[in-house]
Amino acid sequence: MIPDIDNTEIAFRYRTDNELKRAHFLFSCISSPLLTKFGIKAVQAAMALHLPIDGILKRTIFTQFCGGETLEETAKTAALSGKYNVGSILDYGVEGAEGEPEYDRAVEECIRAIRFAAANKDIPFVSMKITGYCRFGLLVKMHNGTPLIITEEQEWQRVGNRINEICTTAASCNVMVLIDAEETWIQDPCNEITVQMMLKFNHGKVVVFNTFQMYCHGTLSYLTEAIKHATDNDYLLGAKLVRGAYMEKERAHARQWQYADPIQPDKECTDKDYDEAVRLCLQSLDRLSLFIGTHNEQSCLKAVELMNKCGIASNDDRLIFSQLFGMSDHISFNFASAGYRVAKYLPYGPVKNVVPYLLRRATENTSVAGQTSRELSLIRKETKRRSLSMSTDRK
Repeated sequence: MIPDIDNTEIAFRYRTDNELKRAHFLFSCISSPLLTKFGIKAVQAAMALHLPIDGILKRTIFTQFCGGETLEETAKTAALSGKYNVGSILDYGVEGAEGEPEYDRAVEECIRAIRFAAANKDIPFVSMKITGYCRFGLLVKMHNGTPLIITEEQEWQRVGNRINEICTTAASCNVMVLIDAEETWIQDPCNEITVQMMLKFNHGKVVVFNTFQMYCHGTLSYLTEAIKHATDNDYLLGAKLVRGAYMEKERAHARQWQYADPIQPDKECTDKDYDEAVRLCLQSLDRLSLFIGTHNEQSCLKAVELMNKCGIASNDDRLIFSQLFGMSDHISFNFASAGYRVAKYLPYGPVKNVVPYLLRRATENTSVAGQTSRELSLIRKETKRRSLSMSTDRK
């Protein structure tokens, strides 16, 4: 069955009228790069001055893009999506904590999330980033192949122990772990530790997923090698395919350090590699599980076309589509309604600590050509279908 992604009644049926009005207001604001830039600077200034803006943020952008401040609040959001067969991915949205005690606390939080997910049928995944458990500078040194001193070797061993503890808990709880991608100049050691976890835990079913950023021109080759490595070493590959999230930072870093730009020359090349990666994975589904993480409508529909050609059932448990919470509901909920497996990335955490994540979401929305206007047009279509007045958008 081909999902009807233009069906706004299905896409937004989990949203109340007031929530739809709020979404209309937010995406109207985000559609203006100038207004978004001003808003980001205003929020950053207010946070620096310790102004009491948590309440305003929670009622607006936080509620749109996050599940809640606590796991208990987030579970309610997940249950609402689950009512329409859309699962959730717990993503602790707090960023930037550094230091060994903070890394150990992050492990505790991730394990708590895994155990919470295990008790909740609507939450099959937990997401994590290696940089949440490891010093950035250590990853840079390892990526560059610089020999480590004894204390750094011990430090890296502790990182391995942290990631292993998380994955061991996930395996015992029957919860899947998505290990997110990082900047290319620290990605090699992150890949290394993720492959170690897949070798250990991905037998019979996939517990651990690695993330492949297709906006890098070398990723398709690496994915091909990863599938071969999994086959040769008798484990299942967890392949999470995304386009990528660090383009401007990557290009600036390449210019600063005078090495070849790792990013694709244009969007068309990224799209081509993304769709080719989906094709490659679908044809290798006996050796992997595939996580299609994208807001690109055409990539999702092409994947459905390929599934039909390959005779892959819409509810095959080795395949799932995913989008961010608060975005692309026309894909998520219409795909779920048509029988496909879908899960939303659901960030959570205290409002003030999740602000960096929220500001990045706002920035990314303005930088993706057509994304915000498409969201806004669908929201307007649904408000018209419901005969809602937009005069109260700002309430």
